[in-house]
Amino acid sequence: MSIRLLLVDDQTLFRDGLGTLLAAQPDIAVVGEAADGEEALRLAASLQPDVVLMDLQMPILDGVEATRRLHAMQPDCHVIVLTTFDEDEYVFEGLRAGAVGYLLKDASTDHLLEAIHAAARGESFLEPMVAAKVVAEFTRLCSQPIRHAQPLAEPLTERELEILKWLKTDLSTREMAEHLVVSINTVKTQLKSIYDKLDVHSREEALAKARALKLI
Repeated sequence: MSIRLLLVDDQTLFRDGLGTLLAAQPDIAVVGEAADGEEALRLAASLQPDVVLMDLQMPILDGVEATRRLHAMQPDCHVIVLTTFDEDEYVFEGLRAGAVGYLLKDASTDHLLEAIHAAARGESFLEPMVAAKVVAEFTRLCSQPIRHAQPLAEPLTERELEILKWLKTDLSTREMAEHLVVSINTVKTQLKSIYDKLDVHSREEALAKARALKLI
């Protein structure tokens, strides 16, 4: 069976050229073309394509929002972003919207065909440069400390957790305020909130409870 494909791009010449190229493939059927995101959604609803080649910057409705809506309405229809933009912002917005592939318009024909066949199988295909960005972001996220869920009725805020760590030092409340560049009254207010949430009454009790709960 042929892969039913929808082209979405606001540049007529680019659409025409790409459509001619893909129509020559024996296992790909170009079932429709759209010049903006809204038209793409209408055509996708009626034509039921397997794969959509989606530009990002288009009038009326851009490719990111069109991808997001299409993914919600037709999860079995797989989107490949085909664009000139390789900035991180566009890459991650496109992928978060539900695209399974991301290619630049200067990609080789072989890469494009490989991406279309992968998408038709429900698999991902990323431009090597885009894949490198995704790996770098994944590595960055994995390097961040994992915050465990706090077993408290009311969790401590980020600032309260920070002050809780300062309690491990011998600094006075005034010295902590100086290091945090806040007023001493602010620190006192935060300490009271920490003690209330931990149900303790002193620095020593707060530290012991925090260690027991693995908050520090």
